[in-house]
Amino acid sequence: MKIRPVILCGGAGTRLWPNSKNHQAKQFIDFGNWTLLGKTLERTKASIYDAPIISTNKKYLKQVKLHLKRNKINRYKIVVEPAKRNTAPAILSTALIEDIPDEQPLMFFTADHLIEKMSIFNKAINKNKSKLNEENIFVFGIKPKFPTSDYGYFLTKKIKGNINKVIRFIEKPKQDKAKQIIKKKGYWNSGMFYLRKDSIINNFKKYQPKTYKNCLNAVKKAKYNYNTYYLNKASFIKATAKSFDYAILEKTKKINAIKLDIPWSDLGSWKEILKMYNKNKNRYIKKKNVFHRPWGKYTNLFEGKEFLIKELYVKPKGILSLQKHHHRAEHWLVTQGNARITLNKDIITKKPGEHIFIPLEAIHRVQNPGNKPVKIVEAQIGSILKETDIVRYQDVYGRVK
Repeated sequence: MKIRPVILCGGAGTRLWPNSKNHQAKQFIDFGNWTLLGKTLERTKASIYDAPIISTNKKYLKQVKLHLKRNKINRYKIVVEPAKRNTAPAILSTALIEDIPDEQPLMFFTADHLIEKMSIFNKAINKNKSKLNEENIFVFGIKPKFPTSDYGYFLTKKIKGNINKVIRFIEKPKQDKAKQIIKKKGYWNSGMFYLRKDSIINNFKKYQPKTYKNCLNAVKKAKYNYNTYYLNKASFIKATAKSFDYAILEKTKKINAIKLDIPWSDLGSWKEILKMYNKNKNRYIKKKNVFHRPWGKYTNLFEGKEFLIKELYVKPKGILSLQKHHHRAEHWLVTQGNARITLNKDIITKKPGEHIFIPLEAIHRVQNPGNKPVKIVEAQIGSILKETDIVRYQDVYGRVK
């Protein structure tokens, strides 16, 4: 029996767009002729997988179908949620659709993760397939590259059969705590799950019977049309809105880990997105997008919907004007040298790998006091992303009007 991939594609991605009402969901953002959902669908084409199931909501249905067409995926099922109820009802409802046998292995992907070295990932999934049973759940841990409070963690211990049993989950700890967890060989919790259909049913019957009953009714009364299940609203809205972590993982003791050392990110912050662009910047650089200035130069790497990615090159002793913007906020990631940054009344030094947020209307500048160049990858976010949206207060190159 092949593994059935299920893609959870209902997230709104609001963290990236705090001030925007009409923001894009992260999984659909065009990062330069590719999207996170597109990458996720590509993963499901590996020979170990059967046709994918996509769990989404009505708002995203058109975009999901467009992605399936673009990725030339003709065999699929879509489960449409009539209301937001978090990941527990989403996972249960997809598992309950009738064409999935009880012992079917299900691999739950999140639509908005960037995963590299998929051959290692798939090998680990296949290797653990025989260890799945009617009760257990496998979660995926990623070996941390640095301490961060952006992700949750878990700790494990080895048990019989060379299995890593999860003994504790830690939800987004502070930086110092994260360092201690890494010393104890803790792993990032990726939020991906691997289990059989009967395990999902048994766990929900035991720990969330109300949600089980309502989701079962929502599926039984669903309307089915063109490979798409439209869940019954009256039943589905009675399901308790909870994450799978809180609803099931915190209750059961039968959780095992698949530990991986591969490049992974949920691109959940502009810092992570800037790191991704910096890593792949040669793919985006075009000579016509390089602009020279008295302080150095900048390169426009990619312009998306309401965001623009740039690389700033500040020459030794170079200093930009003291300025503000009416229509955009900015995120800066220093990638080379030590940048001296003015942010309103504060002077801050940022080293390579460090990030700073420049809010809308904040008075700011960057300078390079050193003898080596400073490089910064910048994300501009806003409704107007033109050079005309600069109000200068001071400028050593005489550009203040």
